[in-house]
Amino acid sequence: MKPRLGAWHRLVIVLGVAFFLMPLVVTGAFSLWEGGDRYGFAAYRELVGDPALWSSLLLSLQLAGETMLLGLVLLVPAMIFVHLKAPWLKPLFEFASALPFVVPAIALVAGLTTLYTGPVWLIGTANYLVVPYFFLALPYAYRAIDVGMTNLDMHTLTEAGQSLGASWAQIFRHVLLPNLSTALIGATLLTLTIVMGEFTFASVLLFKTFAVYINDTGSSKVTEAAALSLVSFLITWAAMLGVLLTGRGNAQIGGAR
Repeated sequence: MKPRLGAWHRLVIVLGVAFFLMPLVVTGAFSLWEGGDRYGFAAYRELVGDPALWSSLLLSLQLAGETMLLGLVLLVPAMIFVHLKAPWLKPLFEFASALPFVVPAIALVAGLTTLYTGPVWLIGTANYLVVPYFFLALPYAYRAIDVGMTNLDMHTLTEAGQSLGASWAQIFRHVLLPNLSTALIGATLLTLTIVMGEFTFASVLLFKTFAVYINDTGSSKVTEAAALSLVSFLITWAAMLGVLLTGRGNAQIGGAR
């Protein structure tokens, strides 16, 4: 029998929910304001008809997809190798993954633009943002994947695959990746939220991503900026809800085992 919540506990929960929802309600109401006592969806209609919104949103989604792909291609094989063959390297990996937390974004982008010259086809396009975005998302993606690998008996799975005659490529593709799907989904969703909300890198490098578009809109169109902020918040929370649901599914599977 589950214990019932007392009146004090219910009051605390209600106040907590109100504390988090009130700014959203006020922002949503302000985004509907059309002047005076008139309210409507004029701000949303103007945004939907603005080609700059769609180009910036598509650019951010493209960069998020490329950053997700780069992170998975680089991180997953390296972390599998560390967990299976070189666990003594794990402290080094954890230290490297935590560096973006202590290095300011403006210093990181300044260092990258100074040291990383790269090919012209990359430097001259928005795809260059994938490089700093990868480092920015590294702590979150690494931790999400590391938790999945720690909770998985990778040694037993690989030994079982080898005993059945599977090659390392087959073990990686048919054994390890399916069992790490929850962790990989969590890592990609976290990367999506970070890339969609990142402003400093894109602003300094003069690329108009979704976050830069929101900032530019806020300087001249306040109701449209409120609508964009609400939409951005909903996108972020949808991704975080996906992380929560995938994590809960992983916990249920682990409990069933």
